[in-house]
Amino acid sequence: MNIFRLAGDTTHLISVLILLLKIYATKSCSGISLKTQALYVMVFVARYLDLFTDFISLYNSVMKVVFITSSVAIVWYMRVHPLVRRSYDKDQDTFRHYFLVAASFALALIFHDKFTFKEVLWAFSIYLEAVAILPQLVLLQRSQNVDNLTGQYVFFLGAYRAFYILNWIYRYFTEKTYTRWIPWIAGIVQSALYADFFYYYFLSWKNNSKLQLPA
Repeated sequence: MNIFRLAGDTTHLISVLILLLKIYATKSCSGISLKTQALYVMVFVARYLDLFTDFISLYNSVMKVVFITSSVAIVWYMRVHPLVRRSYDKDQDTFRHYFLVAASFALALIFHDKFTFKEVLWAFSIYLEAVAILPQLVLLQRSQNVDNLTGQYVFFLGAYRAFYILNWIYRYFTEKTYTRWIPWIAGIVQSALYADFFYYYFLSWKNNSKLQLPA
């Protein structure tokens, strides 16, 4: 554990809390991609199967449970809650996310640390997380006007990945045997996907104006 890892976990948790706050307080999921949220459920379930077999620390176990349950809760709200589901932008959220699932699984079968069930699913979760934000970004570009809470949610989600990259850099220079090519490459790809959003987020903050993304 180091300050960058802690900052990454904190910003990730904040992003989830912001999204849950938006849904609970406004009873609306307008501007939120159900497909991205469904992909995150797959990411966390596939990655944290070791929750039932390996104990690392109480902190680690609690964070795994929080991310699994919160992602499932968000999908439940968007699919089942009678008020929230009415606000879902189904006609705008049309990204073919199953291609992302198929491509991520194919990569996991080819590029993994060990060819075991758990390690392949871990690699799959890393590849899928790198691109899971795509349906959300496409939805925001189509709607153009982004409400404050949705913008904050995506910002903190991107900040989480940025802090994790700093965590990897720190560990590379402080731990002699630390090399993790799969998450490194996937993390760089994921960060690149956020670049356009962060540019317009910075402009809106600088000009004190509403966040708008180009179509």
